[in-house]
Amino acid sequence: MPSKAILEQKQQVVSELSEKIRNSVSGVVVNYQGITVEDDTKLRKELREAGVSYQVVKNTLTGRACEECGYGDIKQYLSGMTAIAVSPEDAVAPAKILKQYADKIESFTLLAGYCDGEVIDAAAVERLATIPSKETLIAQLLACIQSPLTKFVYVLDQVAKKDEQPAEAAEAPAEA
Repeated sequence: MPSKAILEQKQQVVSELSEKIRNSVSGVVVNYQGITVEDDTKLRKELREAGVSYQVVKNTLTGRACEECGYGDIKQYLSGMTAIAVSPEDAVAPAKILKQYADKIESFTLLAGYCDGEVIDAAAVERLATIPSKETLIAQLLACIQSPLTKFVYVLDQVAKKDEQPAEAAEAPAEA
C-alpha cells in the first residue's frame, strides 16, 4: 500500500497536469520510444522555444488529469512510453513540432491529442500539424485584403489622372 506521501505526490502531479491542460488550447500525446538523448534534447528545446510544455508522466496519472479536464477518451491511447505536450497559446505548435520528429524517427509516434475541446486521433493530429502558424495565417489574410485594395487605389488613381488630362488639354488652347 502506497504511503501517504507518495499518494500526495501523485495527486500533486495530477493537479499540476490538469491545470496545464485546462489552460491550454491544444495538446498531443506521443510514444517517445526510440528517441535518442540528442534528439530528445533538441525536441525539448524546440518545444520550449515555442512555448509548449512537454513532460513524461505515468500513463495512469496522465489519464486522470485528462479525465478531470473532460478529455477522458485520451486514456485509450495511453500505453507504453508516453509523453504529453501542451500549448497554452498556439494550437498548432505541439502537433507541428512532434510530427517532425515522428517523421524522422520510426518508433516515435503520434498517438492522440485534443483541440477545441475535442479529443482527436493521430490522423487528426497530423492534419493539425499541416495548418500554418497563426502568424502565417494573419499574414496571408492581410495579403488577401491588401491586394484588392491596392488594385482599387490604382484604378482610382488612373481615373483621377484621366479626368485631369482633358481639363489640362482644354485649358492649353485657351491660353494660346
